[in-house]
Amino acid sequence: MKAPKTRTEARHVVEALNTISKGRMVMDWNEITAGANPYVVMKTSNIPGKSVLEIPGLIFGDKHKPVSRIGVGMTLTESVIELASAMKLDLIIVHHPVADAASSGGVPFADYLPLYGLALIEMHEAFHGLHPGLTLLHGHHKLKTDICFGGIPGNVLHKGIALEEVKTTGDILARIDGLMGRDIDLDLLEAERAIRGEASLEEATLANPAQLLSGTPDSKVKHILHFFPHTGFSLEHLELALHMYPETDTIIVSISRVREDHVFVKYAKENGLNFIVGNPHSVEILENGLPLAYALEMLLPEVEIFLLRERITAVPLKEVGFQKMVEYGREMAGTHLVSGQPLAVQIN
Repeated sequence: MKAPKTRTEARHVVEALNTISKGRMVMDWNEITAGANPYVVMKTSNIPGKSVLEIPGLIFGDKHKPVSRIGVGMTLTESVIELASAMKLDLIIVHHPVADAASSGGVPFADYLPLYGLALIEMHEAFHGLHPGLTLLHGHHKLKTDICFGGIPGNVLHKGIALEEVKTTGDILARIDGLMGRDIDLDLLEAERAIRGEASLEEATLANPAQLLSGTPDSKVKHILHFFPHTGFSLEHLELALHMYPETDTIIVSISRVREDHVFVKYAKENGLNFIVGNPHSVEILENGLPLAYALEMLLPEVEIFLLRERITAVPLKEVGFQKMVEYGREMAGTHLVSGQPLAVQIN
């Protein structure tokens, strides 16, 4: 006689994530108020009412909810929620922190997620630094990682050494281009441009390629500092890191970007350092999402796992190709939004 099949519940998913994160998940809600979990972090720009408390755990849903289909994504949006609904998922796991309305189409989770029977888990800081994949994709072994550099939670700094096959900055750029499948995304974009008749259509991944902003493609690479500008990493942090690791010859920034005139680039040029802008935030679903999804599949083989990847495009308004929607948009604007108003605002 076969043993009855065990039922996977939302609590089992949290337990699996706690295993993956080496005990970083919130398993008891008291960890939030008592300050017992260092990965429960407030993020704020000091704009009234816009802060968010990161809580790596089950944010919404019954911990005993049966789960057979899970979606793993980066950021919760209404598009992700609607896709999860169409696919009849039971639970969504996202990397980034979630917030009522901001992450759910302008309405509270309690009004939206129950419509589709969705539970919700977030991770973020609890997932940082757990695997070396992001640094390996950028051509180096990480030797040391600080996920709270300068005392700022989430301000991650990797100290690495170039892989044996990586000799130059050009090798790093070629490695990133090949491993991330940019040729597939380019083929997809070209096809979409042709189908839609939108020649200037851009897509987030391709619009932000890896770039060399200081040094030449044949500049030698060995000792690398790798960080993420959007985490609060400052010039003072960079100076401190270079004081700690004076052998550094190459700086890599990724996930977030800096431009050619940024102070980091100027500093690198003044000090004879290579400076590479690596992968953009739009491919973190591959860098961090895929490892998390496969880890869950290994721990919960009875559950079906889906990767939720959003694809963001932009097109000049004058090139929007679907004529019926162009006519609709113009009718709504002209008849209802600016009716009786000057057709152009006079700017003095």
